[in-house]
Amino acid sequence: MLTMFSGTKITALPPGVNASPSVLLLEKSLKEPDRIVGELLQPGGVNALEKLGMRDCLEDIDAVPCYGYQVSYYNEPVHIPYPENLVTSSPSNPPEGRSFHHGRFISKLRAKAASTPNVTVVETTVIDTVKSEHNGQVLGVQCQTQGKLDYFFGALTLIADGYASKFRKQYLPHQPEVRSKFWGLEMIDAELPRPNHGHVVLTDAPPILIYQIGTHETRILVDIPEGLPSASVKAGGVKNHLLNVALPNLPPCTQPAFRRAVEAGKLRSMPNSFLPPATQKQPGLIMLGDAMNMRHPLTGGGMTVAFNDVVTLSTLLAPENVSSLEDTSAVLSALSTFHWQRKNGSSVINILAMALYSLFAANNVYLSMLKVGCFRYFQLGGARISEPCGMLSGLITNPWMLVYHFFSVAFYAIWCRLQDVGVWKAPYVLLVESVMVVYTAARVIGPYLIWEVRR
Repeated sequence: MLTMFSGTKITALPPGVNASPSVLLLEKSLKEPDRIVGELLQPGGVNALEKLGMRDCLEDIDAVPCYGYQVSYYNEPVHIPYPENLVTSSPSNPPEGRSFHHGRFISKLRAKAASTPNVTVVETTVIDTVKSEHNGQVLGVQCQTQGKLDYFFGALTLIADGYASKFRKQYLPHQPEVRSKFWGLEMIDAELPRPNHGHVVLTDAPPILIYQIGTHETRILVDIPEGLPSASVKAGGVKNHLLNVALPNLPPCTQPAFRRAVEAGKLRSMPNSFLPPATQKQPGLIMLGDAMNMRHPLTGGGMTVAFNDVVTLSTLLAPENVSSLEDTSAVLSALSTFHWQRKNGSSVINILAMALYSLFAANNVYLSMLKVGCFRYFQLGGARISEPCGMLSGLITNPWMLVYHFFSVAFYAIWCRLQDVGVWKAPYVLLVESVMVVYTAARVIGPYLIWEVRR
């Protein structure tokens, strides 16, 4: 069996597949990566990692426990803890996510893979897949190792080469849509309003995400959509947006560290993409991770989806279900099942990420009403924060609960709007604005629901 990963979030096969023949793990570089992606693992992802027998990869990397979020709207905060009334892998402990330096986590995953008896790690650059001239089945890969052409063959090839996958166009029907960019900085010794929590900063500007990734380091990601006037070259570029728009909106205690980080100049960006999943039908090949499915990283759900996918796939490809990975028909049947079964751990996270981003980066009056309504809805407390946070954290996977809460937000947004206007304007709000708010909510969530039920 051939397993290929390149700069990926998944660098080891799950226990269910460990009973198979030898595994090759191909990495373009074994150096510790330095990236601003894959730094937050939600509790659902921690649980999946534990099922894979890999939770120890979160230890000894200076990872920071995360117990929920604080969302602020113009510095008015609401605390959104992970719900404790849900069944987890460790019922005696409250749900806990982890945030960390991406590279340290990847290095631990690689070390875990290398220590597995039937896994061989090879540093090489994969150039292309090798296919059968007879039936087009993927037989392996062509590589370049230390300047020389090399070939590796196996019963099954797994590709997880990230958001910029060079194999996606060959084997998947959809391509990513970039909605915006996150511009990231690393703040040193930043003071946060609520330690051990992710922070989402909302204003009329695009959202800002903050989370601690080490004892002294805190990541801040500033969302900048394409064509944002305050980040245009004429206005002074991204630095102008950071200093004149983002900085004043941050919690006062965090502003000094942010200013120092901007002045240090180590600014990096990453595209925020949407890529819907699709049924995979290529014999001999499986694509995983961001190469196969992406959502906006605002909710930090990418690695949770990826590890849940590995848990699901490990069960479907286990020897009791697929006796031989050379049985192409059996593997393709498992892949068809995988497309639908994985939705238990991915659909809610995918839809919620895209829907929340649409609200939090509101670019019209009705989306702005929904954003305010969403924040006020969280302030109601109870199930109005525990259930949405349970979905965000990967602990609740019921899509109908998501639909219920999303439209509850829409109707509550209308109620909040009625409280803010005079009696003379109430008829207009009820007859016009209310219809437009519900219509906008349907337009936001509808397309993503449809994507999740398509093949």
